[in-house]
Amino acid sequence: MKFTETSLPGCVVIEPQVFGDSRGFFYESYNEAKYREAGIDRSFVQSNVSRSARGVLRGLHYQWPNPQGKLVSVLEGEVYDVAVDIRRDSPTFGKWAGVMLTAENHRHFWIPEGFAHGFCVVSEHATFSYQCTDLYNAQADGGVRWDDPAIGVDWPISEPLLSDKDRKAPLLADIAEDRLPEFRP
Repeated sequence: MKFTETSLPGCVVIEPQVFGDSRGFFYESYNEAKYREAGIDRSFVQSNVSRSARGVLRGLHYQWPNPQGKLVSVLEGEVYDVAVDIRRDSPTFGKWAGVMLTAENHRHFWIPEGFAHGFCVVSEHATFSYQCTDLYNAQADGGVRWDDPAIGVDWPISEPLLSDKDRKAPLLADIAEDRLPEFRP
């Protein structure tokens, strides 16, 4: 496995070694010892799968308190995946990193606790997998507007299909400080 740090410390792109032949392919999608060696020492307690059509944008989501780290990947199709640092007093607060995740490139993206997460579908459909470090908690559910100009994510689509929740999400500057994670170096 190859682990590549993004411009956001802690957010990591993971590329498994893929073994393929005329029958198909095989790869190890998770190995606790290799992840721990790369600095990702977490346990996953919830696994989710979503399927979305072209143009759907989900995010930018986070939980506070009860933050979730997420290990995400695409089982079918292609998505542009984004992490945004929303940790108060972080040197990279409000900065983002994006990565193309596809069924063909087999990449995984590790988004640690304290980051907002979102993705948009650029293929006809996409089946998206999330491994989470904490259970979903509706009372801790939070979001940041997908097109917050202060963050400036360069999404590959301009008019996404959004849920009501995502359409009504606040700008990062409008979120109360106690509703944002703390930066802990």
